[in-house]
Amino acid sequence: MFPFRLPAAPRALAVALALTALSFLSAPIQAHEGHDHGAPQPPVSKTIAPRGEAASAAFELVAIPRGDALVLYLDRFATGEPVADATLEVETPAGPATAEAAPDGSYRLPAPWLAKRDPKEDHLDLVVTVTAGSDVDVLPLMVALPKPAAAAEAKHEHEGEGWLHTLTERLTDRLAARDPGAGLAAAGGFVLGLAAMGLMRAGRRAPVLAVLVLAATLVLGATAFAHEGAEHSHPESKAAFVPPPTDLAQRLPDGAVFVPKPTQRLLSLRTQVAAEGAFRRTISLPGRIIPDPNASGVVQSSVGGRLAPPPSGSFPRLGTKVRPGEVLALVTPPVQRVDLSDMRQRQGELDQQIAIVQRRVDRYLKLAPGGAVSQVQLDEAQDELKGLKDRRGALDRIRQEPEVLTAPVGGVIAEAAAVAGQMAAPGQMVFQIVNPERLWVEALSFDALTPASDATARFADGRSLPLAYQGAGLADRNQAIPVQFAIRGGSDGLRVGQFVTVLAATDAEQSGLALPRASVVRTANGQDVVYAHTAAERYEARPVRVAPLDGARVLVEAGVTPGTRVVVQGAELLDQVR
Repeated sequence: MFPFRLPAAPRALAVALALTALSFLSAPIQAHEGHDHGAPQPPVSKTIAPRGEAASAAFELVAIPRGDALVLYLDRFATGEPVADATLEVETPAGPATAEAAPDGSYRLPAPWLAKRDPKEDHLDLVVTVTAGSDVDVLPLMVALPKPAAAAEAKHEHEGEGWLHTLTERLTDRLAARDPGAGLAAAGGFVLGLAAMGLMRAGRRAPVLAVLVLAATLVLGATAFAHEGAEHSHPESKAAFVPPPTDLAQRLPDGAVFVPKPTQRLLSLRTQVAAEGAFRRTISLPGRIIPDPNASGVVQSSVGGRLAPPPSGSFPRLGTKVRPGEVLALVTPPVQRVDLSDMRQRQGELDQQIAIVQRRVDRYLKLAPGGAVSQVQLDEAQDELKGLKDRRGALDRIRQEPEVLTAPVGGVIAEAAAVAGQMAAPGQMVFQIVNPERLWVEALSFDALTPASDATARFADGRSLPLAYQGAGLADRNQAIPVQFAIRGGSDGLRVGQFVTVLAATDAEQSGLALPRASVVRTANGQDVVYAHTAAERYEARPVRVAPLDGARVLVEAGVTPGTRVVVQGAELLDQVR
């Protein structure tokens, strides 16, 4: 077969060089993106630190290893409210210890035994006794531990391995980094290995040895260069420093939202355990705010005339508080030319009569002492004179004295249409006075409501106020029945004529889960969802079907089961996590 045979070592070297170079060339193809033929691996977020959690009917606990300490977060299970005044006693590998409260609301437990653990251990079993007021609970806790540094593990694993494996690994790293020098070295080694094997079959020893030396020099030189370049380009790899992961709120690939405990407290997330119940069916009615007819009034002129300011010097402005009987404006009635002529004629007649009676009284005064005129005649003449003068003065006052407009009730000027010199028609409203503490809501209903119907007014800014039924009209208005309600509670910031939505309960009943309106979030596709608190730091969006219940709550008819912890505060912020 061969005229001579090479020693075993050169043959092995030639075969090894060819196979090694072939593996180098095939490695990038197998690892190329989109050509992974192995089983898919679930993505692992590098921003979530190892942790452990435990929960009971009263508490929810999360523990995170941080260096040589264990940070614990304690919340109420039902509401998610942080518990900052509790005592946490932990059974550790070094014995019982008590966690200390931190200023940020967490608890810190010194844990020097974390550094002394066996590197093969991937979790730690603890028992935490929680005492918060009268509540005492024991929580078994399994904490996942961070893995040792990858560089130290790699060094330990590669100690004692053969030079061929080291060579293969170094060149594979260069090829994975798409280094053209490493690719050329691998291709050259593969070609020289094939050439050496052909020369061996031909029986030429000297060329074989030369080719083997050249191939070994090419491959080993490229490997050494790759190792040296890696050290110089990445000096931080020498220290094998692995930065600790930083917990970040993020949306996971399955659509759930991971929110660490510090972020939950920053966003003030609160939950509520959903409970099913029976509620009266609620209908939505359009309505507007009107003044209470028993605590409001209008100021109008009875005869009409020219408006003039009151004696104070200025008309009351909008929002001015007034008292009952306070003078708001003056109206000087106009006098027509015909009326003015009649008044002058009447004034002349009265002046003439006054002069005649005055002379008669003067004559009676002279004759009365002598007894020629009785005292009765003198008194009658004086009374007649006095009456004529009063009639004459009344005519003067009609021309000069204006009509006084006063406030019929106490309250606030809600509307004013007074301008100095303006002519006010009879019956025209000059001022409207409203008591802001007594306002009503008038709604239009297509269904008959009972007097005992509970109702709530909901405003555009999300506020809601309870209403008390006052009455309903018998005459339709736009094919609807006007219904009036009185606002109970504070009415600050409300104005007459403001539109509201009235949620009135009917006699029909329906079952479902009552949740605050803030817990329902509308997504970009228009779907209503609520966020369920499925784990200590995990939230899942649940599509729901809702119906109005009252001004502050909605009725979830489908999508959530009783007993689910639903986010009722901070759901809008939670929906923004990406």
